[in-house]
Amino acid sequence: MQTQLQTRRQHLQCCGSAIAAGLFSGLLPQAAQAGALINPCRGQLPAALRKHPLLARNWQGLDPAELWDVHTHLLGTGDAGTGCRINAQMTQWWHPVESLRRQVILQGACVPANVPSVDIAYLQRLLQLCQGFPEGARWLLYAFDEAHDEQGRARPEWTTFHVPDRYAAETSRLHPARFAWVASIHPNREDALARLDAAIAGGAVALKWLPSAMNIDLRAPHLQPFYARLARARLPLIIHCGEEKAVPGAGRDELGNPLLARVPLGAGVRVIMAHCASLGEALDLDLQRPRLLPAFDLFARLMDEPAHRELLLGDVSALFQFNRRPEVWQQMLSRQDWHARLLHGSDYPLPGVGPLYRLKGLVRAGVLDAAHAPVLEALRAHTPLLFDFHLKRLVSWRGQVLRPEVFATRRHFAAGLGHNAASPSPFEESAIR
Repeated sequence: MQTQLQTRRQHLQCCGSAIAAGLFSGLLPQAAQAGALINPCRGQLPAALRKHPLLARNWQGLDPAELWDVHTHLLGTGDAGTGCRINAQMTQWWHPVESLRRQVILQGACVPANVPSVDIAYLQRLLQLCQGFPEGARWLLYAFDEAHDEQGRARPEWTTFHVPDRYAAETSRLHPARFAWVASIHPNREDALARLDAAIAGGAVALKWLPSAMNIDLRAPHLQPFYARLARARLPLIIHCGEEKAVPGAGRDELGNPLLARVPLGAGVRVIMAHCASLGEALDLDLQRPRLLPAFDLFARLMDEPAHRELLLGDVSALFQFNRRPEVWQQMLSRQDWHARLLHGSDYPLPGVGPLYRLKGLVRAGVLDAAHAPVLEALRAHTPLLFDFHLKRLVSWRGQVLRPEVFATRRHFAAGLGHNAASPSPFEESAIR
């Protein structure tokens, strides 16, 4: 009887992960392969894998000191005094969708359900994964502001999770060899400009917005002073465009239209479009009668407009997940003229979420050698961060690969390169180590 109950419980856990993963991708039926759902969370790489010639080859021609992962999420529940919060629905069994979303994300980050502190366990696991990279490699830790309405009021019911600037800044200062930090300030806040000035003074290397989740209309006139300040400081604005599944937030999908980025670009702001807007559709606002097009096609249009060639960039995080079209993979590899404007990022912890990466699909699309898949799968079981890096080094299309410039990302954040000096921390070090 006990064995039957255990089997049933394991089955329900797998099904729950499949449902939540399907919600992230919008492709629930394809997320039902239970064998690929759970992150094994294994420890150190075995020697045979660590010294594998294929993996050693992938470091050739790269300077680890220039390798900054430009898309890394810092998460927590605030149980260690970090100030982090998650939506209350994510801990309520009567909201099964949101509860499962939390479980899948934490499992992807190898944070056990019964851990004494989510904040501490999440950061410890990330630091452990960083140790698999050569010295010099760093990760940009994202703060994430609350959603606000048009009157500047915080809307916790629209906020999936919140990571304050202070936590991201102090974590990077305690671990300067591995981390830098990215601020997140909602421009509808009454004190938005003061917060931006504080973030710049505090060494933030960029600013992160997710417009659809945070309720940010890039066209709003009151954002112009904010844009002017970003342009003057040469601080990049990282925005998520296209469809968003992992962080629904305010649910304003229309605000994720890539064409709206023309407004900050026109104000002289350097814009990094997360994931190259590679998922979902958006209205082609350039037409007299707008119609839906793949959001990636609109990103490509912006990339090819001469006015934006010095300002618009894209990060390649999540680009090779199974829910992207093969045409996107092929175009990203073949558009070698874009590569100096593309930036490596992992979107951690999503590389640890089982069903989001299907190597067989990449092989079928002709962008991954079938012989490389077993090595990548073995690598992923131990360290999703290294898996993500090596996957991007191995994908190719008709002999064309992601050029070394894609992995030399440090140069894009010159305004913040002098930060991370030691400074007193308002947190107890034990709380965020």
